[in-house]
Amino acid sequence: MKLSLTEVEHIAELAKLGLTAEEKATFQEQLSAILEYADRLNQVDASTIPPTPTVLPLRNVMRRDAVAPSLPPEDALANAPESAEGCFRVQVILDWTE
Repeated sequence: MKLSLTEVEHIAELAKLGLTAEEKATFQEQLSAILEYADRLNQVDASTIPPTPTVLPLRNVMRRDAVAPSLPPEDALANAPESAEGCFRVQVILDWTE
């Protein structure tokens, strides 16, 4: 399927691209080649091939969650420069007062 220069200009306008005449000619060739290849793929009989979301076997690489004791708050806050009411205290970085 050969694209016309008008079609390439329309595609460029949709993509908000400012193209030179040379770029338009280049894209006309490249986009036409892509569409011709896609047309060849459409001619392949794939009726016996089931829909396949991936060609690689899927496996979960994550370990199962296991309940374990967590760090006591005192230990978590032991090296904190400042803490208050069992939480880390940090310097304000955003001031919401107007």
